[in-house]
Amino acid sequence: MYTNYDYDNKPIVDIVNAILIDAAKKRASDIHMDQTPTSMRVRIRIDGELVLYTEVPPSVKKNLVTRVKIISGMNITESRVPQDGAIKMAIDDKDIDFRVSSLPTVYGEKIVIRLLDNSETLGRIEDLGLSDFNYKKIKKAIAKPNGIILVTGATGTGKSTTVYAILHELNNEKTNIITVEDPVEMKIDGVNQVQVNQEIGMTFANALRSILRQDPDVIMIGEIRDSETARIAVRASITGHLVLSTIHTNNSLATIERLTDMDVERYLLGSALEALVAQRLCKKLCPKCRQSRPTTPYEKEVFKAALNMDIPYIYKPVGCPSCYKGYQGRIAIQEVLILNQDIRDAIVANKPKEELRKLIYKSGNTVSLLDDGLIKVINGLTSFEEVLRVIDIEEDIDEEDERIKNAITGKTNVSNIEIKNEETKTGATISNQVTSTPIIKAQDGQVETLPF
Repeated sequence: MYTNYDYDNKPIVDIVNAILIDAAKKRASDIHMDQTPTSMRVRIRIDGELVLYTEVPPSVKKNLVTRVKIISGMNITESRVPQDGAIKMAIDDKDIDFRVSSLPTVYGEKIVIRLLDNSETLGRIEDLGLSDFNYKKIKKAIAKPNGIILVTGATGTGKSTTVYAILHELNNEKTNIITVEDPVEMKIDGVNQVQVNQEIGMTFANALRSILRQDPDVIMIGEIRDSETARIAVRASITGHLVLSTIHTNNSLATIERLTDMDVERYLLGSALEALVAQRLCKKLCPKCRQSRPTTPYEKEVFKAALNMDIPYIYKPVGCPSCYKGYQGRIAIQEVLILNQDIRDAIVANKPKEELRKLIYKSGNTVSLLDDGLIKVINGLTSFEEVLRVIDIEEDIDEEDERIKNAITGKTNVSNIEIKNEETKTGATISNQVTSTPIIKAQDGQVETLPF
């Protein structure tokens, strides 16, 4: 992965181009150019993990930063304030957008470049890795004429990809779609996209007020960041519009709490909120080199507690020329909540958090993030370690279910746990063959095992 360049003899223009092209070919999502007292360290983020790529000597690092600023349209005479820019390149017949950000530090300007592959951003709902259970719920939600659909998660969890996939599904000649974004990550034919500009007063809230006079059917808000935007979005949905947006929360329950904290009236929220999609991104196991291994007693207890299943084997990463450390790409773990009347009534009546949690997770209406992640582990799509890395146990596990929490945190005395058999529900033991992994399917809130 580490690359040495001939900084003394090779033109800086060629070095910058080589870094950008190589990062794109390695499927990197970000390039970090970090200033140090002696050099500039370049790292690239592959499948969510930062990897050291090269080190730029002090005699060249200032010229390299200047070159990046020139091709991204920044002011090269200004190094005291943060700047933003963009680069467009065609690499292997793919249009790649590079979003560039500079930040003054004590040792010089730090540059971060985000790579956006337009050919991959605009996908279909079918390509999101949803289970059949969650896929049907999303299709049902977007078929509604009005209401709010929110995609939640931390930065870099694929929220924009999910929203664009929904827009792709809704985009047709009979539908007037208007978006308000900051920035517009990708241009879509047939969709009216508005770029937010804070400097001239073009905020999310101001843009939304004007959009409502444009006879929209579907409104997409890039992100709900403040109370004013949240309230306008709720009122827009009540007046007959389907509203899509993203918000930074951990799961469905936390999203409801965040919206009420933003001073959205409960009686409006209860009637406007249609669906919540919480998601994380896990590194995806390479299908060419993954290998099955026996589950540990600790892992068996987790599967038993969460899914009520005895799982004797799961897959582990190995590593081959086609992947990086046994992983290739990333896959989403999702939690899809469709609000029913009981949940709406609980929101309006300001029911306690514990009661709302039971309505969301205990009624069979929602497959939690943990359950969906463990299902993907059994299917050989990701590893057990990856699921536990991205799941916030305190937020995503029912606090009353101490057996699950203790199993996850390793507090359970597994020596006292009896594993009745080493087979799945169908009785088909998983062997070392890749094709023998059972397929887990969620139906009506229940998890069942299907033969591969």
